[in-house]
Amino acid sequence: MSKVAVKKKVAKKSSTAKKKPAAAKSKAKAKTKKSAAAKKKIKSILISQPQPSSPKSPYFDLERKFGVEIDFYPFIVVEGVTSKEFRKQKVDVQNQTAIIFTSRNAIDHFFRLCEELRVKVNGDMKYFCISEAVALYLQKFIVYRKRKIFFGSGGVDGLLESILKHRVKEKFIVPVNDLIHKKVTSTLDEHEIEWREAVLYRTVCNNCEDIIKKDHDVLVFFSPSGVKSLFENNPKYKQNGTAVATFGPKTKAAALDAGLSLQIEAPQPNMPSMVAALKHYLNENK
Repeated sequence: MSKVAVKKKVAKKSSTAKKKPAAAKSKAKAKTKKSAAAKKKIKSILISQPQPSSPKSPYFDLERKFGVEIDFYPFIVVEGVTSKEFRKQKVDVQNQTAIIFTSRNAIDHFFRLCEELRVKVNGDMKYFCISEAVALYLQKFIVYRKRKIFFGSGGVDGLLESILKHRVKEKFIVPVNDLIHKKVTSTLDEHEIEWREAVLYRTVCNNCEDIIKKDHDVLVFFSPSGVKSLFENNPKYKQNGTAVATFGPKTKAAALDAGLSLQIEAPQPNMPSMVAALKHYLNENK
């Protein structure tokens, strides 16, 4: 082999050797870019619920600890049915002897309609509440007497024992919103309990176009209706780099059905609340 050929070969090797560090540098740069994308600095969070009334809310602790801005805006609002709409349901409140309350909204709208229609609630009426918190809320409207107020440990299953003890004597009203509480009504049917449904309020989408346009880094949903409201306000909504958080299996399913990808889910064994899930995510994306 001639000296010229040897020199060319050496030059070729030298050129290749020079290219290797550049390629490695490019690869490292791409890896860093990917890592930066995966760990995006979170500056703003949108909670699709009203702002907490208490200044001691743990959401405010997150703001202070992580230096994020948290906006609260309800994506859905509860709208009571009118007295005219209620009359059409032909529910005879005075002929019923017991009521099952699944929420504070149900209590508010039941007594509102009774007042508007000048219907006097039977003094012997028994009240069955889904939780102790809901039962205690009754104090706004009636004298709290344990012998006629019953509550469960959460959910209809926890309340079922008390309902079954009174199923023979009582005629139950189940105040619901327009999205019927299927778990409650199906349980009553399963145990052959006499009940009458009363639609007292409906859930409607709130106008949240302006708040959606702010493009928050994290968007938090607590109900399928909240997800529905997002797309009713912005049918062409694109998630882009926004992280989506959901609370509960129904909300998760609604978000996935709508084509959203999820980054934060609650509850989980180590993250029982949305605050805990957000805290974990913020720690991971400092």
